[in-house]
Amino acid sequence: MNQSNDIIAYQGHKGAYSHLACCRVHPELRAHACASFAEAMFMVERGEARLAMIPLENSTAGRVEEIYRLMPKTRLHIIDEHFEPVNHCLLALPGTKLQDLRTVSSHPQALAQCDGNIKSLKLEQTAALDTAGAAEELSLSRNPTHAAIASSLAAELYNLEIIKDNFQDVNGNTTRFMILAKESRMPAFEPDKRYLTTLMFRVRNIPAALYKALGGFATNGLNMVKLESYMSSDTMQVSSFHLDVEGHPHQPSMQHALQELNFFASEVRVMGTYPAHPFRTSSLSIEI
Repeated sequence: MNQSNDIIAYQGHKGAYSHLACCRVHPELRAHACASFAEAMFMVERGEARLAMIPLENSTAGRVEEIYRLMPKTRLHIIDEHFEPVNHCLLALPGTKLQDLRTVSSHPQALAQCDGNIKSLKLEQTAALDTAGAAEELSLSRNPTHAAIASSLAAELYNLEIIKDNFQDVNGNTTRFMILAKESRMPAFEPDKRYLTTLMFRVRNIPAALYKALGGFATNGLNMVKLESYMSSDTMQVSSFHLDVEGHPHQPSMQHALQELNFFASEVRVMGTYPAHPFRTSSLSIEI
C-alpha cells in the first residue's frame, strides 16, 4: 500500500527543529527524517512523500543558501510558510544537577547563540552535526557530566531532562520554513486576506535589467518583502533571483507587474502563492 500521502519529509535527526515544525503544522502526517535537504525535496518530487518542510532562512544565521540552488532543480511548489521560534534547551541525563555539568555539545550555530550562557556555566563546548544528533549522542553515552543543546522535542524523544529552558542569549531567534508539494495549490483570492507570491527569475544581460524587471511592482503598489540573488550558471555571468511579493496573481495589480517582469526577464517561474503567516503581522514580526 502506498503510504506517501501520510508523510512529510524534513532534513535532520528526529527531534530537530524541522521535525518540531512538522509536528506543529501537520500533526496528522508522519514526519520522516532525511539525511539532506535534497533527499527530503526529491522524496516529494518522486511521490514518496506528500510534503517537505524546508528551512529557508533564520533571523540570526541568515539564509540557507543550499535551498536556493536546489529549488531550480525540482518542479516543486511552495504551498505555505511557517515561522518557528527557536527555543534552545540545555539537556542532560535525568537526575543531573546543573553543577555536575562540565561539557556541552550542539550544532555550531546553536552553540554560538547560547555562547554567553555557556560561558557563565564554564562549560567546554564541542560541535556536533546538528542539535538533535547531539541529544541522541548524549542519551547513548550516558555521560552525567555532559549536556546537549537541542529542542524540547529532542528531550522527549531521547529521554533527557531540560535543565534550562530558553537557553539562548537573545530571544526572538526564528526560522522561516517553506512547505513544498508536488502540485500547485493556488488559494482562492479573498480581498481581506494577505497573500505572498514567491518567484524565481533571471534577468537579461542588459544595463538596468533588474531595475526594469522590478519596476512594475513599484508602479502597481506591490510590496516586495524579500529579494535574494545567486549565481545560477557555471559561467558566472547570469544572476538568478528569488523574490517574495505581497500579492495574489488574481489581483489586477499583480497581473500588470508580472507582465512587466516577464518582458524584461529571460525566465520567470512562479514558485507558489500562499497565505501570509500570522507571524508577519504580529508585534514580534521582523520584516525580511
